[in-house]
Amino acid sequence: MRLCRILPLASVSTLALATALYAQDTTQTGEGAADVVVLNPITLVADGQENVEATGGVSVTQEDIEAMQPADVSELFARDSAIAVSGGAGPSKRIHVFGLEQSNLAVTVDGVPQGPTSWHHTGSNVIDPAFLKSVEVEAGAAAADAGFGAAAGAVRYETVGARDMLTDGRTQGGRVGLSYGSNGRGVSASLAGYGIYGGFDWFAMVHGTDGKNYENGDGYEIVGTEPGASGALVKLGYEAEGHRIELAIDHTRDDADRTVKMNMDLNADKEVFPMKVTRDSVSLKYTTTSPTEVWDPEATIYVTNNKYDRPNYLEGGTNGDMKLKNRTIGGKMQNVFTLDKGNVTAGVDWAYNDYDVDNYGDTDTRYWTMETMQIGAYVQGRFEFDNGIDLSTGARVDHYRFTDFNGGRHSDTGASLNGTLSYEFAEGFEVFAGASRTWLGYKFGEYALLHARSSDLYVDDNYRTSSARNIKLGLNANQDNWTGNLTFFDTRLKNMGEFVFPDEGAPYLGNVEEYRSKGFTLQGTYSWGSGRIGGSFTKADVTQDGDDVLPGGGTAVPIGTMATLFVDQEIAKYNLKFGGSVEWADKLSSDAMTDAGFYDHSSYTVVNLYGEWRPENYENVVVHLNVDNLFDRTYYERSSYVERDIYRGGSLVRDIDPLYAPGRTVTLGVKMEF
Repeated sequence: MRLCRILPLASVSTLALATALYAQDTTQTGEGAADVVVLNPITLVADGQENVEATGGVSVTQEDIEAMQPADVSELFARDSAIAVSGGAGPSKRIHVFGLEQSNLAVTVDGVPQGPTSWHHTGSNVIDPAFLKSVEVEAGAAAADAGFGAAAGAVRYETVGARDMLTDGRTQGGRVGLSYGSNGRGVSASLAGYGIYGGFDWFAMVHGTDGKNYENGDGYEIVGTEPGASGALVKLGYEAEGHRIELAIDHTRDDADRTVKMNMDLNADKEVFPMKVTRDSVSLKYTTTSPTEVWDPEATIYVTNNKYDRPNYLEGGTNGDMKLKNRTIGGKMQNVFTLDKGNVTAGVDWAYNDYDVDNYGDTDTRYWTMETMQIGAYVQGRFEFDNGIDLSTGARVDHYRFTDFNGGRHSDTGASLNGTLSYEFAEGFEVFAGASRTWLGYKFGEYALLHARSSDLYVDDNYRTSSARNIKLGLNANQDNWTGNLTFFDTRLKNMGEFVFPDEGAPYLGNVEEYRSKGFTLQGTYSWGSGRIGGSFTKADVTQDGDDVLPGGGTAVPIGTMATLFVDQEIAKYNLKFGGSVEWADKLSSDAMTDAGFYDHSSYTVVNLYGEWRPENYENVVVHLNVDNLFDRTYYERSSYVERDIYRGGSLVRDIDPLYAPGRTVTLGVKMEF
């Protein structure tokens, strides 16, 4: 029986970012043995085994997702203090790792890259947890085979498939899920069917939600937050004579009335307008089911289409009318070579992107277009030696071409290097250090900012490529029924490309001053067989050009000090699992925030509970009960906009309130397999 785990950001990294990590399984035997959902660190102390999963990152397993039943990405990452998610409606949620927005990480779904954030008022991707099997977050520098543009790490979402769902030798099956939640959560329903026949396997699933706006802890309605997510996932696979081909089709949509700027309550005007955000992806992957020491290939080709549609609802204005499209076609080919002391992964990847912006004619330039093309080659080695030393090191070379909105062509070639070294100086204890330098090509930030630009927009003559530097060092410990991690991190983003709006003169695309996130994260867990307690603590100092960053969205946000605590317990006699978590954030303030008109971030503590029960003699039925924000606290998540008053000419012209998180929300759900 297995104890599942997540592991907070604190395990490896630094002299590289690829490390061979191993998520250990704790086995319980004897009376009362049963599965328990827990969070566990991935460390380099791995009994000589290697699991290339993350470099000091977070792993959310299928068992964790089944137990927590997250409705959105805020709940998906609620148990780790190193990841902050902004609040509000589903499409407004943006993931920040150590205060750096996920556009600075290589984000993939089933290995398919997801592209950058379109706008700082919108989330980076439409991700529906109903389809997820697992998530890995690689914090800090990433390995060379993590993909292009992994400035501050990588996020890897994996969706479910037929072979994940079929158990006990069954060849076909299905699952239906239904839940209802208070405080606007409403109804959520899903239906899946899957099976295997000969060498064929198939999986098909649909999911939809319908609800109302939620209220914060004070009973204040947060408009534009009604659930609007729906989607479908289809996977078709075929295996024969050691070969496997899989076709995956993924469609996710959020369609509901939203506020003009979804991550803030602008002037408390309560106005909402129609908006649709969609993500479509088609991929074809080849792998082998009979790998050898010299032949373990993977080849993928994919097409994605991300759309953001906000109809013309502001007559004569430019405050949000837009239609965005980002289309991508790309692929990857790689092979893993197994050696005596480890393995080496070598491959090539490429991606072509085009970006279209239609602002409905609200400026003298209605349409904007941009294109990028990247092709890269990489190699990453991961080695374990008998003397307690583990080494992960690699490099990649990329050629990048960017055609800007005025038709200008920019091209360059750059190299990225990484390496991580760990040493187990005593049984169950190791130290590690690592560093990386990542070349990012021509970054251009949020392309949706083009929606309100006129023809005087230009590219700075000194516009150049961007890069990132990561350093990590720390200590990992694993002793019987407890584990612990301490990681110090320092990430720098240099010459990031962004749209600049000077006080005088025309706006332009240029390079901005260095972003930096430095601090430490601490994690620990203790298990007693049928349960576990654990927690994490993260302190991050996020700056730009040495000054504290402001909570205004974009590349980086202030995080300050955050912590989490969780407990999981199983009572096997009654087929019952239950647990809870506590999220805490310290007050956040700075002179820079005050001078810019921002109010302080208030401290908050939030308690969440969950329970799962399988009725006796009905093992195919699972009943879930979740209580989020048990004590009905009024708060907003750390990476959200904070209150701000904007004055011009001595007069208040804009009053910005944050989008508060939901108050107490109770959700009851049932799933049945057949």
